[in-house]
Amino acid sequence: MITMKKLLFALCAAVLAMTGCTKKTSEKTECMAEGRHPAYAYNATIYELNTRQLTEEGTFAAAEKLLPELRENGIDILWIMPCQPIGKLTRKGTLGSYYSIIDYCQINPEFGTRADFEHFLNRAHELGFKVILDWVANHTAPDSEWTKNEGWHYRDSLGNLMVQYDWTDISKLNYDNQDMRQAMLEAMHWWMDTIGIDGFRCDVAGEVPTDFWNWAMADLRKTHPDMFTLAEDEDKAQELTEQAFDMYYGWTLHHLMNEVAQGKKEVDDLWQYFQKVDTTLRKDAIRMNFTSNHDENSWNGTEFERMGDAAYLMAAFTYFVPGMPLIYTGQLSGNHHRLEFFEKDVIDRVENAPEYGMYQRLNAFRKANAALQSNEKGAPMIRLESDEDDIFAAIRTFAAEKGCDKSEGCKKEDGCCKKNEVMALMNMSDEEQTFTITMPCESLCGEWTDINGSVITVTVPTTTFTLPAWQYLLLTR
Repeated sequence: MITMKKLLFALCAAVLAMTGCTKKTSEKTECMAEGRHPAYAYNATIYELNTRQLTEEGTFAAAEKLLPELRENGIDILWIMPCQPIGKLTRKGTLGSYYSIIDYCQINPEFGTRADFEHFLNRAHELGFKVILDWVANHTAPDSEWTKNEGWHYRDSLGNLMVQYDWTDISKLNYDNQDMRQAMLEAMHWWMDTIGIDGFRCDVAGEVPTDFWNWAMADLRKTHPDMFTLAEDEDKAQELTEQAFDMYYGWTLHHLMNEVAQGKKEVDDLWQYFQKVDTTLRKDAIRMNFTSNHDENSWNGTEFERMGDAAYLMAAFTYFVPGMPLIYTGQLSGNHHRLEFFEKDVIDRVENAPEYGMYQRLNAFRKANAALQSNEKGAPMIRLESDEDDIFAAIRTFAAEKGCDKSEGCKKEDGCCKKNEVMALMNMSDEEQTFTITMPCESLCGEWTDINGSVITVTVPTTTFTLPAWQYLLLTR
């Protein structure tokens, strides 16, 4: 029997660580065999950039200075929250909501000028980032010029613009109007063709007719085949990801993670979720996994409020399970407070925040292991039986692709021609757990390397593992 405590406590310490069209075609630069999605998406981490709150200045010029730091951490895709001018009529708060847009093809002066954004974008591209823009197609600000066009918005019997929910600072667009649809597509083209972004995160995508998304994205992909698209939706994920979108929101999994951390759900509930998703959603529909985002942080609390001591384990969980992990503004910097949504409220920036190192290790680990690639490129996740109910134990085994060393764009050094296994052992409880894993020895026995480089010899079923509360092992070979 091998004692693991010394190694595991060392691990714990580390973990706490409008329109114009100038067409141009994107080119693939990544080395990976073909897939349904852009090649760069399969081992990417996405970062949501809240321009207003990232820096004291709250501008693109200030945010640009932090791009090398984000790239060093292992971020690949930058999702920029809406950066267009915000409406003033029925504005919420002092500065208003990013999502109440008055003009689709202008830059909000709060964040700088168009030249500032283009400079930011060029620098991001130089560093290797892909940049997608948060796109608000469901509604405009009530003082948008579009509201002057007859039939472009929904109106009540008295002719008043209509809102949704408690979104009193917006007016819902009418997708029965073909002129409005065309204008929306042209505005999207302007951002891709003239400005040069790489795709879109589409706000409340399920509220917009799917046939519009299918038409618009197909048209955009004629000249931008490598564009990346994210739908803020889960209920319609099956139809939205059939043609238009690469990725959808993993809201259900996120809520389950919160409930497990709060003791309201158990590990078995997670496995029931995965079993259901595996049978109801497309295999190549990428789920975005997250412990926080702008909605969660501002309205429901930080990951530390919702998940407590489980926050770091759940972050690692988002990297192991199938999908793509998200990092929200402030999560690298030790931010522990809810960010005001309609006001200036800069993130906490803790010197040498342990979160930075934790995410850097997780990003490097994801890139180094082919088994963790997103969806159809990665390996399936297989449950390992534990003698303790609070242990989440699973393995993902990537089999070498036959002949891939001879195919175009795939070489042995890329890792896609070698067998790769990743095992996760996670104590999802507030008590220390000592446990064994039930699995034939030929499947697990041998030497494994953890995320920090330490070697562990597994002799299942005789190896006993000990994990402190809310701690984990990520092992590879």
